[in-house]
Amino acid sequence: MATDTTEAAGKAEPGMPQLDFSTWDNQIFWILIALFATYFILSRVALPRIGGVLAERSGTISNDIAAAEDLKAKAVDAEAAYDKALVDARAEAGRIVAEAKADIQADLDVAIAEADKKIAVKAAASEKAIAEIRAGALESVKDVAKDTAKEIVLAMGGKADAKTITAAVTARMKG
Repeated sequence: MATDTTEAAGKAEPGMPQLDFSTWDNQIFWILIALFATYFILSRVALPRIGGVLAERSGTISNDIAAAEDLKAKAVDAEAAYDKALVDARAEAGRIVAEAKADIQADLDVAIAEADKKIAVKAAASEKAIAEIRAGALESVKDVAKDTAKEIVLAMGGKADAKTITAAVTARMKG
């Protein structure tokens, strides 16, 4: 039986077919065919498609970058226009405020002039009334002085003469 196993081992196939030197020519031929087919498929079908996708992506990226730069330029222009409009609006507001102040000042000057005229008229009327009151007060003082002098003379036991008392009061009032 030991000889049967040895005979079977000697007649058995050598193991993996890739390691059998007798089939290497055939294996090399099929490897070259497979490599050529793979090369042909990659170069004619897969790589052009991959190249097209890469070119499309590159174009999309370039277009997006260009669009972003255009939008950035438009944003800068819009910001400049906004700043100019803001400056113009502030200048216009300042002009409107200045006009309003000038109009108010003109109205105020007219109102002050009218008030000054009214005050001057009232002051003149008041001066006239004060002069009349002074004149009336002077006459009242003369009358009170005459009455008082008459009463003092009578209280002292003298005789009160109206002409003498009037002359004395008038002389005293003059200075």
